[in-house]
Amino acid sequence: MRVVALVGGTGGAKLAEGLQAVLPPGDLTVIVNTGDDTERHGLLVMPDHDAVMYMLAGRFDFERGWGHVGETWTVMDALAEYGEEDWFRLGDRDLATHIARTARVREGRCLTDVVRSLQTALGIPTPILPMADEPVRTQVRTDDGWLDFQEYFVHLRQGPEVREVRFNGDLTPTPAVVGALEAAEVIVIGPSNPIVSIGPILAGPVAGLVAGRARAGIPVVAISPIVGGVALKGPADRMLLSLGHESSARGVARIYRDLATAFVLDTVDTDQEPDIAALGFRTLVTDTVMADAAGRARLARAVLEFVA
Repeated sequence: MRVVALVGGTGGAKLAEGLQAVLPPGDLTVIVNTGDDTERHGLLVMPDHDAVMYMLAGRFDFERGWGHVGETWTVMDALAEYGEEDWFRLGDRDLATHIARTARVREGRCLTDVVRSLQTALGIPTPILPMADEPVRTQVRTDDGWLDFQEYFVHLRQGPEVREVRFNGDLTPTPAVVGALEAAEVIVIGPSNPIVSIGPILAGPVAGLVAGRARAGIPVVAISPIVGGVALKGPADRMLLSLGHESSARGVARIYRDLATAFVLDTVDTDQEPDIAALGFRTLVTDTVMADAAGRARLARAVLEFVA
């Protein structure tokens, strides 16, 4: 079963880890959001890609909820001494990732090849493909104007209300992304923020490719990141409301109604299942909270059995 997962953020990374755990090597490809990429201290930082990479390599820091486990902060503390901005914290091990990646990009290699070289070095059997090789940057409009995503997400701690979202850059999917989608037998949209984690992936031609696979009879299953009206992590619930959507599994299903053919919601939201089914989805009600490795594998297995 060739499975392609569209992911971003911690929820998507957790699902990717669960899928990798239950699928044979070579059967999973992950397409990751690059809209929240940024440049810090002259280095290319890819938060969503790196969350997935560290997760699939067994190096994700679950206690902190981001970054590399066993991190130290010598370089960041020294940068602060020099008066450099330190609100975007980069640990020493994380900095090694950014230094290696930036150096290889500056050699003229395409982003897909560069990140695949890092994944190979960490022994990850699953390809993690950036949605695009060219830079794409997510920006959000607040009452004080437009902000780069990381300024909003990290520096301002997701405090301002988001009034509008835009994606600047070339959204052309890479040949690797196109090839993976064309070969997919199942497409899974992870339990990620549908606006700023999945939204950038689907803002360009990828949406048409996914819709085409659905028309061809390939299952496209979306998993709600909203449980009981709230996001388990991040600002998805507040962002949905401020942009005019309903903060619920039903509200997320409405966003994906023209793209996905199946929808997974948590048992807490069982009462919403009839409304979601009425949108035209096949539905699965199950425990979607991935508290540990067993929970990640359990959800992945349930999703795959549902669409098999």
